[in-house]
Amino acid sequence: MSYFSYQNGNLHAENTPLSTIAQQFGTPTYVYSKAALADHFSAYADACTAGGRDPANTLVCYSVKSNSNLAVLQVLNQLGSGFDIVSGGELLRVLAAGGDPHKVIFSGVGKTRDEMRLALSHDILCFNVESIPELHRLNEVAGEMGKRAAISLRVNPNVDAKTHPYISTGLKDNKFGVAYEDALACYRTAAKLPNIDVTGIDCHIGSQLLDDTPLLEALDKVIELIDQLASEDIHLHHLDIGGGIGITYDDEKPVAVGAYLGRLFARIDAWRNEKYQGVPLKVMFEPGRSIVGNAGILLTEIQYLKYGVSKNFAVVDAAMNDLMRPAMYEAWHGVQTVSQQNPDASSHTYDVVGPICESGDWLARARELAVAEGDLLAFQSAGAYGMTMASNYNTRGRAAEVMVDGDQVHLIRKREEPIALFALESLLP
Repeated sequence: MSYFSYQNGNLHAENTPLSTIAQQFGTPTYVYSKAALADHFSAYADACTAGGRDPANTLVCYSVKSNSNLAVLQVLNQLGSGFDIVSGGELLRVLAAGGDPHKVIFSGVGKTRDEMRLALSHDILCFNVESIPELHRLNEVAGEMGKRAAISLRVNPNVDAKTHPYISTGLKDNKFGVAYEDALACYRTAAKLPNIDVTGIDCHIGSQLLDDTPLLEALDKVIELIDQLASEDIHLHHLDIGGGIGITYDDEKPVAVGAYLGRLFARIDAWRNEKYQGVPLKVMFEPGRSIVGNAGILLTEIQYLKYGVSKNFAVVDAAMNDLMRPAMYEAWHGVQTVSQQNPDASSHTYDVVGPICESGDWLARARELAVAEGDLLAFQSAGAYGMTMASNYNTRGRAAEVMVDGDQVHLIRKREEPIALFALESLLP
């Protein structure tokens, strides 16, 4: 299904013209499709129950960092999602959206004592522990509260995800997780701590993976470790294989979610049948981008067309503070005109740039467009790591966010006003 398509020459989000959204809410504005969110989550949920698989033996935990708007979390919670968080603030967001803390896993390398206390007070499902010092701190905090902390170790399998180095997390040089060679000793330590319950194992090797071969390679290494633990009477209850499945930004052809999960479950089932008489092990996932990435666009208006000797620029009212990925990763986002271009109209090659005083403030390079000042553009595939990475650089208020449900449009985050940006600041006496 196409969630953003031209109807009668005008680009729509589901059944709503983007031009109408711009008139009502201004620009820049993030626009999300509720149907896209539901369908992308269902790809995971349906694969988890294919072939009569017991839904109690799987859990899809949406990665909150990819898009943490309360309405997005609300939609996914209503569909039965769990949540993968990386901060105490993200836990509070999940709770505010009605999420069940017993379906929350807490990842991240730098959990503070206060964050641990917050998570323990809400009895979250599991902490994904990423170092021995963190393990000992969590044991101390849980003891002070008279609680036991359920943990899995995030194991770094040293598998190359073959993705951008900034979003690769499974190599030995990455900051994430416990080295594979050290994992067995770490589990032995964890099993002896008085306030720790060892419940699972976690592995996440990177993001925007187009091929599932590295994921299945990592799975094999995790299975080997689980067998070693079982031989020492350390029995796990769940396996969290992380997320990372990519999306189409340009011409990429990512593996289909159903095909990947089918291969993964086949491998797990064969192993469990051979070694454990078919006793199930709960399998968990942490998808983010593959659920929300292509469920959103960034809507912006052209302010000026600037023609030069070697380059032409389309200056828009969105900027790197709104969509950081191009400046940070040199990431590609497709650009569409909201009014369908006339093939006979005069076109030029433009760099699409924002108004921020940085040469790195560009959103797209060398795009062929037939446009005029005042025209609207839509940046595709902007639902993940768009608004969550936005800033207030140059004292720019962050964009509005709306959710489209058929022909209904809901404002789910108001545009920030400049005066609010310094409301917490004080002049010297």
